[in-house]
Amino acid sequence: MKPLRVLLADDQTLVREAFAMLVESAPDMRVVGQAGTGREAVALARGRRPDLVVMDIRMPDLDGIEATRLIAADEELAGVRVLVLTTYDTDENIVEALRAGAAGFLVKDTRPADLLDAIRTVAAGEALLSPGPTARLIARFLRGSSGPPAAGGPECLSDREREVLALVARGLTNTEIAEELGLSPLTAKTHVSRIMGKLGARDRAQLVIVAYESGLVTPGPSAP
Repeated sequence: MKPLRVLLADDQTLVREAFAMLVESAPDMRVVGQAGTGREAVALARGRRPDLVVMDIRMPDLDGIEATRLIAADEELAGVRVLVLTTYDTDENIVEALRAGAAGFLVKDTRPADLLDAIRTVAAGEALLSPGPTARLIARFLRGSSGPPAAGGPECLSDREREVLALVARGLTNTEIAEELGLSPLTAKTHVSRIMGKLGARDRAQLVIVAYESGLVTPGPSAP
């Protein structure tokens, strides 16, 4: 199995080097480039074709949101996924990054093992979020944000597909969705794929946005 090709984008050299050492320590992934600006990240993504870009939001020249938008809009980079870095409760650009095409986000002070797990998870197209404060954070920002949804609404979905979409928005993996609804993991995965097709969503990040902005999942204390 080929190792995951990871591109690191952060304007702080020490942060990049620390992340690079961590990524290189994992036998199933390797660093294929480091970028200090958004424009450099886009150029390296086009030149190196990584599987995943770990993208800081705040960078000079071109911020991580715009860099993510350029990568997501490039048809030749359709297989490249972006995991954005955030300072958590002080960073209100998370939703814009997800709208721009990011596949998920990561708290910048996360534990090393969690960073590696997040890279594997997002690169595999699996869970976008973990249940807990992370999902509540996105819910709060979506409640106060403006702009069109990332994809179409859930009106075209069946009742079962709406159930599955709500669970995706709450951060459940395909396996957890299967357990919650009494389905096989394969059936849950098939439902998620069909929902993405019906809504024209490129990944689970856009499914989360659709679920919250359509009102299928209501932001608030009950959101996981």
